[in-house]
Amino acid sequence: MGLIKIFSGKETIATKLQTAVEAENVMVTQRENKQNSGNTAIIELFIEEDNFMKVRDVIEDFKMNM
Repeated sequence: MGLIKIFSGKETIATKLQTAVEAENVMVTQRENKQNSGNTAIIELFIEEDNFMKVRDVIEDFKMNM
């Protein structure tokens, strides 16, 4: 299947979410949004669509506790 975006935001937060998702043995693809003209990098995280159900609760818990 394809990639789905699970997060877009600051690098520090993206790194924490990526660590939580990878702890569930799901590989995360990270891309930097280069269209951002500000000083803060916007990071986008993607996972394989097939893996979403494995980490759905991890992602929801993370976003609720941000």
